[in-house]
Order: sequence, then C-alpha cells, then structure tokens
Amino acid sequence: MDHLTSDEIERYKRHILLPEVGGEGQKKLKGARVLVIGAGGLGAPVLHYLAAAGVGTLGIVDDDRVSLSNLQRQVIHDSGTLGELKTQSAADAIARLNPHVRTLRFEDRFGPEFAAQHLARFHLVIDGSDNFDTRYAAADATDAFKIPLVTGAVGRFDGTVTVLKPYETDAEGRQNPRYRDLFPEAPPQGLVPVCAETGVIGALTGVIGTLMAMEAIKLIAGIGEPLVGRLLIYDALAATFNTIRYKRRMKPESR
Repeated sequence: MDHLTSDEIERYKRHILLPEVGGEGQKKLKGARVLVIGAGGLGAPVLHYLAAAGVGTLGIVDDDRVSLSNLQRQVIHDSGTLGELKTQSAADAIARLNPHVRTLRFEDRFGPEFAAQHLARFHLVIDGSDNFDTRYAAADATDAFKIPLVTGAVGRFDGTVTVLKPYETDAEGRQNPRYRDLFPEAPPQGLVPVCAETGVIGALTGVIGTLMAMEAIKLIAGIGEPLVGRLLIYDALAATFNTIRYKRRMKPESR
C-alpha cells in the first residue's frame, strides 16, 4: 500500500484523526482509482471533494466543452475556461487543489466500447451523467466487471443517490439489487425533460454530488453503510431526506 509523505500527512490530518479513517484509510484513498462519468453539475463536486480527500487517481469521462450556461452549477469550471474541454478544465482545477492527485482524461462518451477498453483500470465508478442510456450502460458494465457504482440524478429541485454492488450478496445471503431492479426500463424518449428545457437549481447539484463523493469515500475506506439497496431522495424545497429500500427482482418461473 502507498505510504503517505509528510506533506500528505499534514494535508489529510483531519481525516487521519478520525478513528474510522486513520492512516490506513487515507492510504486506501491514495491507492484508489476512481472513474467519474461526467464533469458537469454532479461530476464537479464529486471531483473536487475526491481530489481534496486524496483519491490517488481520478479518471474523467466527458466529451463536452465549458459553456457560460454551465457555470451556474458546474463549479469546477470558471469564466476563464469557457470553450475548453471539460476534462481539461476539471483536470487543471484538480491540479491546483491537490498536486498529489493524478488525472486521466477521456474525451469520449461512456458506453459498452469504452467500458471494455478502460473499466478494468478502475476500482470504483461514479456516474454523474444526465441521460438514461449512459446510466444503464454504466450499471451493466460495472456489474459485469464487478466494480461498485455510485449513481446520482437531479431534477429541478430534487435528487437521488444510490450505490450498486449487484455482484455481491447482503448479510442474509440475498443477491444485491441491480439498477434495473430500481428502474426496469428507461422512460420513452422525451418523457423526462432535461435541465436545458426545465432548469435546475445550481446548489442542488452540489448537495447530490457531495453525497455521491461521501458514498465513494465510504466504499474506498471501508467505513459506514453505503447506500446499497437503498435510494436516498432529497427534496430541496421541503428540505427533506427520505430513503426507500429496493430489492433484487426474482425472474418469473418458466412454465
């Protein structure tokens, strides 16, 4: 396991003081390789907090460029990076925040081909995408590669987070649920409007993205109870959090 330098010990002192994390947990963070899908509203706080936490390698998948309308919520970018590739803008921000973090840039869209080529290099995937095609592709690929997935989504004033490890069983020996157990199929094209059409409150992506980063840190450090089989729902206008449990769906018996 990677050792911590004196500079890193000072930088992460507030983590190391926590008995649940300590030096060993910080070493796990340093040795982790995490792939983040999307450097937008959700990916921005995820990348910021994982870089600050000392995750050793962050892969960034995004084929878009920074635009002015992004800056209301995509806080890893700024006015000086307008027109830049989001992967480059995010990587530069991470380098300014923490020079100990290595970034890998992928100007691409996540899908089966990308997963087959790159996914084996990572220990954990975080999906901050804004479309169902990518969400299903990420869920299917991480299941096949037996890699944990943290996935989140936002609406206008609400958001959700869950963790997927369908290749494992729970404490009672039952198979953990899949993404398709929660959402059996994608809604028809155009039924769920995107934020470019309906809007989204910027701070909401910070709340959900930070929760996603926290789940990732728990998974890497091996602490707490990740949101496996549980969907956390946040209503920003009511200022409420609710959690619903979901289970593996049994296949109907053939007759």
